[in-house]
Amino acid sequence: MLRVLAVDDEEPALAELLYLLRADPRVRSAEGATDATDALRRIGRALEDGPGGPNGDGAIDVLFLDIQMAGLTGLDVARLLGGFARPPLVVFVTAHEDFAVQAFDLKAVDYLLKPVRRERLAEAVRRVAERAASAPPPATVADRIPVELGGVTRLVAVSDITYAEAQGDYARLHTVDGAGHLVRIPLTTLEERWQPLGFVRVHRSHLVSLHRIDELRLDGGGMTVRVGRAEIAVSRRHASRVRELLMRRAGG
Repeated sequence: MLRVLAVDDEEPALAELLYLLRADPRVRSAEGATDATDALRRIGRALEDGPGGPNGDGAIDVLFLDIQMAGLTGLDVARLLGGFARPPLVVFVTAHEDFAVQAFDLKAVDYLLKPVRRERLAEAVRRVAERAASAPPPATVADRIPVELGGVTRLVAVSDITYAEAQGDYARLHTVDGAGHLVRIPLTTLEERWQPLGFVRVHRSHLVSLHRIDELRLDGGGMTVRVGRAEIAVSRRHASRVRELLMRRAGG
């Protein structure tokens, strides 16, 4: 049973496509978006659900994407999806034949021409269902995270994040280029998700990449770590664990 997100900036075309998709018994749910940024935001929210995301109602198995849209095109969206650990499958739906080669270079499952015929759409759904059934189990850790930057969704590599700082129900992600991105994910969730990638909790307010720690300092019974230009206090609760992990990483 497929969970579908259809994206088209022409509302009549989107409504017709959703009507046909919802009539297919292999489709569990079909929702619509009228621009690429909204689509990426929804995919990002599904990703933020963590390990339980792929089984939840908010998960997305396949995108039915128009190509020529205002702002980001469907091809742009497909390229950005390459940054997700387990991106949804893609079917392009367009009035133009000219983009077929690019579409299949981006590993599209199918390429439908408007106006979409019911029989042709059913064939595309069949292909998607077969591909989804043969897909490997989902990765437990994503190597990129979507952030909002000036109204645009950007995919930030987790390897570029030096530390994360708690700000209520949000976390601010600090990167090697000095940027700070605010995401609506609690620090505890990031800790669980990124522990396999070498992140360690040093304080109730800070999660730090072990690979980015340049210095460990003991001063007056307290401990701090230096990450780039930032000096971050290590709480007593976490001090022994942080030191153990750093020594293990250094081979000491």
